[in-house]
Amino acid sequence: MKQTKMTTKERITDEALTLFSRHGYNGTSVKSIANAVGIIDSSIYKHFKTKREIVDAIVEQMQEKIKEMSAKTGLPSEENESAAAFYGTLSVKNLQVLSRKAFLFYLQDEFMSRFWRFATMEQYQDPAIYNIFRDLFFDQSIIYQKTLFGEMLRQKAFDHGNPEIMALHFYAPIFFLLCKYTERNGQVEEALEILDRHISEFCRIYQN
Repeated sequence: MKQTKMTTKERITDEALTLFSRHGYNGTSVKSIANAVGIIDSSIYKHFKTKREIVDAIVEQMQEKIKEMSAKTGLPSEENESAAAFYGTLSVKNLQVLSRKAFLFYLQDEFMSRFWRFATMEQYQDPAIYNIFRDLFFDQSIIYQKTLFGEMLRQKAFDHGNPEIMALHFYAPIFFLLCKYTERNGQVEEALEILDRHISEFCRIYQN
């Protein structure tokens, strides 16, 4: 399938993300982004008023990629009743399969890998980037899973548990595995095997 050619605006965000992931936000100038794209500095401002707007565009693009990944892998939308019903009928094996697909997306997708490096590096330098990182990789995930598990408890897919603690129990090991195995491509299968065991144990603890 022929790949769609990127627009100049898309090339700007793509090259900016590469530079941000290598040199950080403050270490990347508008001039260096323009040079990487192959345009003059002033052309950047036809598309973005500030360098911060480029970051905002990158975040929006990342969120779109997550939505696309969810649709491709068959993950439900964020309607909690239907999502809870969907997950409540999955076998452990099928839940492991879906979890593997989502995990590999975050671990291996080229865009996500660059964003992950940029956000984890820059969170210690820039409070605004830290807030983006915290919201995307901590707050949103925990809030969604807390609500989901609460609904699954109501629907009797789980027979006991505190939704907030369940969300932490489910998500924290996955986040740890992403941190541990990022850029360790030779050990992906090891990570997936641990992920499978985590999913199996989580279901054993909380399911009927």
